[in-house]
Amino acid sequence: MYPEATPTPGSGSRLLGLLATVQAPSGQALTPQAVQEAVTAACPVTDFHRQRVLLIVPDHTRTAPVGMMFKALHHHLQAVVDQFDVLIALGTHPPMSEAAILQRLEINPAERATRYAAVRFHNHEWDRPDALRQVGTLAAGEIHHLTEGRFALDVPVEVNRRLFEYDRLIIVGPVLPHEVVGFSGGNKYLFPGVAGPRILDFFHWLGAVITTPKIIGHRWTPVRRVIDRAAALIPVPKLCFSIVMEGDRFAGLFAGTAEAAWEAACGLSVELNVVVKDRPYQTILACAPAMYDEIWTAGKCMYKLEPVLADGGELIIYAPHIREFSVTHGEHIRAVGYHCRDFFVKQWDRYKDRPWGVLAHSTHVRGQGTFHRRVERLRAQVTLATAIPEAACRAVNLGYRDPASLRPEDFADREREGVLLVPKAGEVLYRLRHPPEWAA
Repeated sequence: MYPEATPTPGSGSRLLGLLATVQAPSGQALTPQAVQEAVTAACPVTDFHRQRVLLIVPDHTRTAPVGMMFKALHHHLQAVVDQFDVLIALGTHPPMSEAAILQRLEINPAERATRYAAVRFHNHEWDRPDALRQVGTLAAGEIHHLTEGRFALDVPVEVNRRLFEYDRLIIVGPVLPHEVVGFSGGNKYLFPGVAGPRILDFFHWLGAVITTPKIIGHRWTPVRRVIDRAAALIPVPKLCFSIVMEGDRFAGLFAGTAEAAWEAACGLSVELNVVVKDRPYQTILACAPAMYDEIWTAGKCMYKLEPVLADGGELIIYAPHIREFSVTHGEHIRAVGYHCRDFFVKQWDRYKDRPWGVLAHSTHVRGQGTFHRRVERLRAQVTLATAIPEAACRAVNLGYRDPASLRPEDFADREREGVLLVPKAGEVLYRLRHPPEWAA
């Protein structure tokens, strides 16, 4: 639906904004020295003299060498800048403690008290109006154009007001297939990373209306257009370091404008983070890693695997450590439940006042289906094998299995039987070589 290698019509390639690129040989990881050299090339110290710099990084729910990047940037710039601080791009995730931030940045308390004592840590506060600033509005006519006619409404654009206390923004984060925007990275660490709820809710629901299988793993999507247009309203100069991982291997680093670094990183991410299968699977056991500590993030297990889940099949999110649907949005999720897109679209007056981001999450997790004459028919079953009680799972329209009754090793090496085990689900996209229409 959205060409893999073609930019938004009329935009042309944006790779002229690429400043530095480094890729590790196959099977090897980038070294701190290689990263330091890329940082030096992309950040001439003369451009940062007496500047106040804000480093924007993702929270713990993304696999990335954030600590290595933080240390390389701080080492290169700390002697010439007036301030070097960190903002955690939480989106709507819960705030991180000081100890959790230290772990994310890979520094110990002694280093915090000495070498990094002057660095201030900030969590994004999406739900505090006084912590946000409106930088403009995407007018209904522009939204109509960007969304290919799907919506026509004014969308206010708000971001964390701390951005305007700095002279330069540096964005660091991984580029992976993503259910809402196509590929994460670039300006996505601003929207939703440090954005307000109105723009966040809008583009999440836009992605849900298009549906996850038609968005995920595609670069040039209407959601990416909205995000890039919103980012253009932020006047603070931006530099982006887009990371590509292969599992835990630091495979590539691309530096430049948020648009150019992201575009270049997507090419490598397609190679390393998309697995093509020849057949769908009747049973999928998707093991959620510990970094997903609620269904709000562990739902990625479904998003990345839905394209290879057979009609009438079952996808099990195996995560004995998870006890919550969402710390932030749990009340709304319990009220709304998990349903297909048309369940909401065809009852819009009933659900339009719920947070659109929650409605989007609901459809992402529950997958494809229909709603006709008040009857919902879902393409496949989604089951939780977590610490969330059975009654709570059933109440939100999800299946339940006792995690103690499952052993992941029992699902291994059974692909010929139509059984797929994914030991660390959520970041690698699985696709069919010949996808059905609903996933093409």
